[in-house]
Amino acid sequence: MTEATPVRVLLVEDHVLIRDGLRTMLERRGQISVVGEAASGEEGLATAARTRPDVVLMDVTMPGMNGLEATARLAKGRPPCKVIVLSGSARPKFVQRALLAGAKGYVLKTESPANLATAILEVHAGGRWFSPTVRQTLAELALDPGSMEFDPLDRLSPRQRSVLQLIAEGASNREIGTHLGISESTVDTHRTELMRRLGLHDVAGLVRFACQEGIVGVD
Repeated sequence: MTEATPVRVLLVEDHVLIRDGLRTMLERRGQISVVGEAASGEEGLATAARTRPDVVLMDVTMPGMNGLEATARLAKGRPPCKVIVLSGSARPKFVQRALLAGAKGYVLKTESPANLATAILEVHAGGRWFSPTVRQTLAELALDPGSMEFDPLDRLSPRQRSVLQLIAEGASNREIGTHLGISESTVDTHRTELMRRLGLHDVAGLVRFACQEGIVGVD
């Protein structure tokens, strides 16, 4: 009998110790092969293009391009990538964002190694897999759509979200402009517009908002 080909997995996670632990844990199972690692959304996109994984295991909060933006780009790729979001939070709005980005699974970081492996195999086979707590959240939203949280990030454009994340990470106008390929004056315009749209009055308020909404520091 021919042995089944292992599922090819890409790990996108900015903490080296976590990546090493995930790689060791998954490859011990024999059905999964880690074909690449990345520490940011940008690096994840480049590594996915090079390695062509079957499944991408995606952290959410990372410097630079975050996991949800990277998930959305991978899900819309040609061919599209199957992405499982790995998160420390089961808050409804975070689950909603992952699903809207195109994730096929949502696994909490408290899950057992066996459940994580099951999620990867299920998603690779064309299914979906969610942690039990997340399944409960989805069931409640399905039964009562009115309970779905308003997402304040819907007020922002993708570029404004990127600027907000970089502000919250402590980047200067010059650093933000260099990273995004825009001028410092344009960064300042985005900063002012962010405050107006969110009803905030200073950079400290933007940082607090970014932390509360999981743009930085949640997982």
